Amino acid sequence: MRILIAGAGAIGGYMGARLARAGEDVTLFARGAHLSAMQERGLRVVSEEGDFEVRPKLIGSLRDAGFFDVIVAGVKAHGLTSLAPELKPLIGPGTTVVSTQNGIPWWYCNLESVDPGGIIAGSIDPARVVGSIVYLGTEIAEPGVIRHMEGNRITLGEPDGSRSERCRAIAEALIRAGLRCPVTTRIRQEIWVKLLGNVAFNPLSALTRATLAQMARDPGVRGVVVNIMTEVVAVANRLGIEMPVSIDQRIAGAEKLGDHKTSMLQDLEAGKGLELEPVAGAVLELGARLGIDMPHTRAVYACTKLLEKVTTTAGR
Repeated sequence: MRILIAGAGAIGGYMGARLARAGEDVTLFARGAHLSAMQERGLRVVSEEGDFEVRPKLIGSLRDAGFFDVIVAGVKAHGLTSLAPELKPLIGPGTTVVSTQNGIPWWYCNLESVDPGGIIAGSIDPARVVGSIVYLGTEIAEPGVIRHMEGNRITLGEPDGSRSERCRAIAEALIRAGLRCPVTTRIRQEIWVKLLGNVAFNPLSALTRATLAQMARDPGVRGVVVNIMTEVVAVANRLGIEMPVSIDQRIAGAEKLGDHKTSMLQDLEAGKGLELEPVAGAVLELGARLGIDMPHTRAVYACTKLLEKVTTTAGR
């Protein structure tokens, strides 16, 4: 199985490194200093589970890369709009595209906040897509070096809830690479379970610079979290999604992660763009369509949106 990691950053690079170490036929697509470092010294993973180095196949351009059996879209959600047209020529009759983005993915439904102008859907046939939910804590410590902090699970699922051979084959490759990779028939439900935490904690962490445990234990912030989660549950329920966990259970799960910084806070501190639209913006767009008032989510979203704008302007 010929695999392309299209976006070998913190998540994609870690997946690619594990696959390469397991002997899978994997190619990593990257650019800039990260690509140069990997070309010169290989890709190094630093982890409590054990450090290792690999020298995977690398490309800095997708032109003439040929068809792949599996393409893992490893970029952040806001980066997929520009990447998707580049992937289109690489998608052959039997290619599967694995979506790894946070929030509501572009294939879930037609949302302007997630796929402006329908560029992604116009480049990648939704029938080619297998959904995934990534539970990994990784970061690029320096070009060519990925630090793995926690987690080793990537859940796969067909958007229509069916079981498929392609899901099984991809899961087996990831399992051989040492990752946990369950295949679910309820990928849409699991997306909302993760969203329940992300819509509340991610923007609030950017605003407060607090860890998950700090937010969960602060009475005032916890109250805001409960209000946002209540609004998210209302949207999910209207869509026919029943949450398998309660709000209190979801907050307790976040608290157990301790002094963990959300991915949004990490991106803010690194001066990167925030995955705000697919996480909070998409839920707000759905809420507006359904006539559900979401004042707490909207207020925190607006403040975080302004924070991103001010931070970006200050960094110029």
